[in-house]
Amino acid sequence: MNDEIRIPVSLPLDSDGFIRRECPNCEREFKWFSHEESDTNAEVVDQYFCPLCGADAGTDSWWTPAQLEYMNGVSGPAMDQYVQDSIDKMFKGIKGMKVKPNRSFSLGVETPDALTEPDDMTIVEPPCHPNEPIKVPDGTPKGYCLICGDAFAV
Repeated sequence: MNDEIRIPVSLPLDSDGFIRRECPNCEREFKWFSHEESDTNAEVVDQYFCPLCGADAGTDSWWTPAQLEYMNGVSGPAMDQYVQDSIDKMFKGIKGMKVKPNRSFSLGVETPDALTEPDDMTIVEPPCHPNEPIKVPDGTPKGYCLICGDAFAV
């Protein structure tokens, strides 16, 4: 039995196509370019480097707290339905036992307001991977390549 549930959630991009990220090491925010799935220029990696401090972390380590809260909130109704369906399946076919689902059941996850992504920060292209631009806070003097971690002057 596969207990994994996949719930698609869309996060907003700014008008230049960048998504906000937060470094799990320095906890500062920056943005990276969100490539289309079919984009052959997108680098495929198993870790990224923080453009602000240079620390590396796995590809799923860069969510902001607001993004995590939003993803948990919008997935709440699907989780509620999964629990209801699981209870129904668990007792289905047991002779002499009848389960009446409580359709008002909820895990209590509140649906959050939609996220917005402001057009802030400065676009920079690392010389080593110009196809992977980033946005850093205005006035950032030095950056690190998202893909290889090489330092460069912003």
